[in-house]
Amino acid sequence: MTANPTNPANPGGAPGDPPGERIAVVQRRTLAVLSAAQISGGIGVAAGLTFSSVTVEELSGSTALSGLAGTATVLGAALLALPTARSSGRGGRRAGLALAYGCALLGCLVSLLAVGLGWWPLLLAGLVLFGAASAGGLASRYAATDLSPRGHSARHLSLVVWATTVGSVAGPNLAGPAERFGTGLGLPPGSGPFAIALLGFAIALGVILAALRPDPLLLARAANPAPDAPPGPGAPVPGPAGASARDAGTFRTAWRVLRGVPVAGRALVAIAVSHTAMVSIMSMTPVHLDHGGSTYTVIGVVISLHIAGMYVLSPVVGWLADRAGRTPVLVLGMALLLAAAVLAGGAGAHDVTRVTAGLVLLGLGWSCGLISGSAMLSEAVPLEHRTPVQGLSDLLMNVCGATGTVIAGVIVGGLSYGVLGAAVAVMVTVTGAWLALTRT
Repeated sequence: MTANPTNPANPGGAPGDPPGERIAVVQRRTLAVLSAAQISGGIGVAAGLTFSSVTVEELSGSTALSGLAGTATVLGAALLALPTARSSGRGGRRAGLALAYGCALLGCLVSLLAVGLGWWPLLLAGLVLFGAASAGGLASRYAATDLSPRGHSARHLSLVVWATTVGSVAGPNLAGPAERFGTGLGLPPGSGPFAIALLGFAIALGVILAALRPDPLLLARAANPAPDAPPGPGAPVPGPAGASARDAGTFRTAWRVLRGVPVAGRALVAIAVSHTAMVSIMSMTPVHLDHGGSTYTVIGVVISLHIAGMYVLSPVVGWLADRAGRTPVLVLGMALLLAAAVLAGGAGAHDVTRVTAGLVLLGLGWSCGLISGSAMLSEAVPLEHRTPVQGLSDLLMNVCGATGTVIAGVIVGGLSYGVLGAAVAVMVTVTGAWLALTRT
């Protein structure tokens, strides 16, 4: 097929092709490009995060400070969510994702410099920028829905989420060999994982810049111009109460939209609760198992199975959300999270089998919440208003996740892992009942 530059809705099809077929061709290419970037970016995230806390501990000499590594990356993902959305709103998905992966690339360079200098505060600063890769990964799932036909957005979104599985599994396994290779080249200890991350983010950035053409968001706007706006990728995008593309990605724009679209607010709450429940229990499970005498190998297997629960069945969840509806799958997700909290929270520190079952269900519940909630959010908000709302959703998701880990640590430290499970069970039960009762 040859390009047709005279028609922005037909950048990848022949002049005689029906518009729907032209969009479908571009959407298939978009999903492939986003998945490829997600794989390479996921390898970078997993490789860098696997040993970041260990590196902070070695540089600072403090075990207590090692936990700041994870906090820094989550903070970075939250801080970069709105700038990524703002950039997407102004220049398209390619601009937003390029900003995210470019910041992550800079974070790797800063981290490598910090390791070389042996200065842990600089490493934490680098990890904040490093967290931008997570913001890019989250934004990619929304980019997958820009050109989706009605009723297919969850399936398309889930394919990009599923691609994260490859990076999540391969990244930690590459970090060790990279560390040994870096040591052989004379690099300081702890540099290897960040070198792998640097390569992964560079590939993701290159794929986005070179292959995410035509831009899915700009093409969707051209094919479906906003009311009272001239068609074309460069046309201004009116927002609520006169907002324009210049303030896309701001709190003000997002909150105005949410006040007028209650369904979008429900989706945002469901995503935030699902993520908070997942990270709260997941973050404290290694501590719980360690108290029972489990080895690092056993703990690693449990967390790996949890990650598999998060991603491996994503396409199935997406299909189910499109077939059965968004709210039923969200309620199913809350039910799975409730079962996970009861199973894991009620398990003793020596009951590895029960904890593992709970963690797998925890991952499945999170998958239902993220995929169905993200699809609901995207479909509920008009195209010209989506990027600021999506950015706000990712911001709140990461802030709630970071807050959840802190509160979970306080609960487990002061009370017990079982109390944490009970608290999460109450939270997801209330949310699930609210979603079911307010379904429209």
